[in-house]
Amino acid sequence: MVDALPLIHHTGFYASDYAASERMFTAALAMLAIVPIEREDGFVEYAREGTDTPSFCVERAKRPDAVTRRVHVAFTAPDRESVRRFHDAAVAAGARSKHAPRVWPEYGAFCAFLRDPDGNNIEAVHKLPKVR
Repeated sequence: MVDALPLIHHTGFYASDYAASERMFTAALAMLAIVPIEREDGFVEYAREGTDTPSFCVERAKRPDAVTRRVHVAFTAPDRESVRRFHDAAVAAGARSKHAPRVWPEYGAFCAFLRDPDGNNIEAVHKLPKVR
């Protein structure tokens, strides 16, 4: 059944400073119950506990022109507190806060936005119930 398929199977970033990116993503994503499911030298793959799809990978860029930049990725959060913890953990691990956690009425969501070590726009989003 097509409706049961995730929109995206996996995605990944090539990092200029793998250690900094791995540290930041591991700390932030843990607040959303997204954990490393595979690690190798210069590579880590994350997914929700007990799953392997969809997944998100961070890999050491082999060349400076291969670094992932100017990408926006949003991770689903189960609640507002998870968004807050995601933001705080990421900042403590080296991310820059772009927008602190708050309600974004135009999105119908509670979100926080960060810049990863390569400047990518990383978001945690918790959709709010629709008001009828």
